[in-house]
Amino acid sequence: MTTSRKAILATAAVLALGLGGVGVANAVGGDDGEGGATGAGADGAKAAALKLVPGGHVNAVERDSEKGATWEVEVRKPDGSTVDVRLGASYERVAIDPDSEASDSGK
Repeated sequence: MTTSRKAILATAAVLALGLGGVGVANAVGGDDGEGGATGAGADGAKAAALKLVPGGHVNAVERDSEKGATWEVEVRKPDGSTVDVRLGASYERVAIDPDSEASDSGK
């Protein structure tokens, strides 16, 4: 096998692995760091948060590690206030805190 053919095959293999990783990330959901977690896990976190805050509306969901949580779901309550619902890996309640970003920005 010639050197150029080996280089082409190696490049193709690297590209295939990279594209495969992107596909896996999209399939299991991602988190863009701005409250944009997606996928089945994020959907489960949203549903669990809404059970804990009846009548609420999900503003954002993201991965979280604060207070031992796995998920943080920002929920607007029916009265207009906002809370951060922190959930564990099995969507159990870890904490529900007033949304610090909303209070910092004067919302």
